[in-house]
Amino acid sequence: MTAFFVDTTRCVNCRTCEVACKDVNGAAPGIRIRRVRVFEGGTFPKVYAYNVSMSCNHCQDPACLKKCPAGAYSRREDGLVIHDPARCIGCRYCTWACPYGAPQYDPKAGRVVKCNMCLGKVAEGEPPACVAACPMRAIEVGSFEDVAARAGATDAIRGLPSSTLTRPRSRYKVRAEAEPGNEEG
Repeated sequence: MTAFFVDTTRCVNCRTCEVACKDVNGAAPGIRIRRVRVFEGGTFPKVYAYNVSMSCNHCQDPACLKKCPAGAYSRREDGLVIHDPARCIGCRYCTWACPYGAPQYDPKAGRVVKCNMCLGKVAEGEPPACVAACPMRAIEVGSFEDVAARAGATDAIRGLPSSTLTRPRSRYKVRAEAEPGNEEG
């Protein structure tokens, strides 16, 4: 299990995935390792709104890993981008480098936290907390190859930075209005 697949057409913005992630990671107040972003736009009568549940995209070309002077990031053979908090010096370079805002600085701890895809849970055969908690079953995990091959899977969403920056491994199913360049949405 090395990539997220998020069906944004199922997400109802309940934020249960955020709470589950926060709980399992013991995240401090204000820290949102997974967050639901809401995008709205258009002009009446053609208005749109869509929700995107996002954490670390475990990118193929991770900006966080490149910018970290402490070597707190590594990319596993399976593609997961892992942050080692013991090596983190709290400089925040990774938070500034990531175009998706995945690494979060915890001022109380003086270091960064980010999604490691609940490695402990996955090693025990359980799904990541966000996947298990989603009542709409909008979040799944699988191999990068399987996730990328899903019908409608895309890594580009209108309102988010270009996927060419870091080549994210997460894939999303989106409505037409969420597709980049769809100005009619």
